[in-house]
Amino acid sequence: MPITFYDQIVKFSRFDFEDFFRQAAPKDVERVMDKEALSENDFLLLLSEAAFGSLELLAQKARRITWGNFGKVIQLYAPLYLSNYCVNDCAYCGFKHSNPITRKCLSIAELKEEAKEIAKSGIRHVLLLTGESRSQAPLAYIKECVILLKKSFSMISVEIYPLSVNEYAELIAAGVSGLTIYQETYDERLYSQLHRQGPKSDYRFRLMAPERAAQAGMRQINIGALLGLSEFKKEVFFTGLHGYWLERYYPGIEVGVSFPRIQPQVGNFSPANPLSDRQLAQAIVATRIFLPHAGITLSTREAKELRSNLIGLGLTRLSAGSRTQVGGYALSDKTEGQFEIADTSSVDAVRHMVHQKGYQPVFHDWLNVI
Repeated sequence: MPITFYDQIVKFSRFDFEDFFRQAAPKDVERVMDKEALSENDFLLLLSEAAFGSLELLAQKARRITWGNFGKVIQLYAPLYLSNYCVNDCAYCGFKHSNPITRKCLSIAELKEEAKEIAKSGIRHVLLLTGESRSQAPLAYIKECVILLKKSFSMISVEIYPLSVNEYAELIAAGVSGLTIYQETYDERLYSQLHRQGPKSDYRFRLMAPERAAQAGMRQINIGALLGLSEFKKEVFFTGLHGYWLERYYPGIEVGVSFPRIQPQVGNFSPANPLSDRQLAQAIVATRIFLPHAGITLSTREAKELRSNLIGLGLTRLSAGSRTQVGGYALSDKTEGQFEIADTSSVDAVRHMVHQKGYQPVFHDWLNVI
């Protein structure tokens, strides 16, 4: 059988992370700082408490790497929720099956209204999202939405239930350029505890989704872990390792990494391992140095002040003017949101903030402007 990323998970199953972090020292971090390419252990060092004292120097290095590979450019995009029907019961999600919320799937007429409202803001990159319900939001429906949206948007990405290689190929043929899919947690045992019902309970099928999308020819693949479910250093480590794996075995794609932290939601799930703003900054900086060519996204889950402060640390994409409700942009009968948004700034406000930081906001795929 071919080697897969799951083999990397197995490789580290007996690795003593606690002992490694306990032995990490500032002098080890200093040794890593001058290296051009980082090993797996080097990446772990940058995520350790021993790196805290060098965070400013590491941030400067991350900034130089980002400028060299991406320029001072931030791509802006908006999420567009098509449906919140879901057969899964993920403990942390506002859309989980057992939550007594209003369920809705946009009609094509409603989608046109949502698209019109988003396009008025100048946004030209949309991320389409659904809950996991093939009966309520089948692949044929998603393709129909993509074909419609191509008239108004230059780039369309999806964040939907995992698909087969052939199904991803169908979406690409319809006009999809990018996939976002979070493993949520790379800890297989914890994953099983959090996903007890529905197709999402299949850890390996979800883990392999980015590889299937790459095999189908997806141009952008964005991965991440939902930070707060497990210890952040290990989650960020496996996310970075996953990105490195995709870059190595599928060199034709652009790999991206997101850093979503759990936010309040219907159901009031409380994260067992919350991380501080400083730890989030450390995760971004370490990942940028380990993955110098990866796009890095920070969404409106985070407050506007924090997003502004983190722009210079490696970010390349920001969501703007986001709504997490189905019908949230233009409809009066919108649903409950998937989670609470921390940065409620308008697209114009986010654009102005990016300008104030000395960066160029772009409203379509940055690859077209460099």
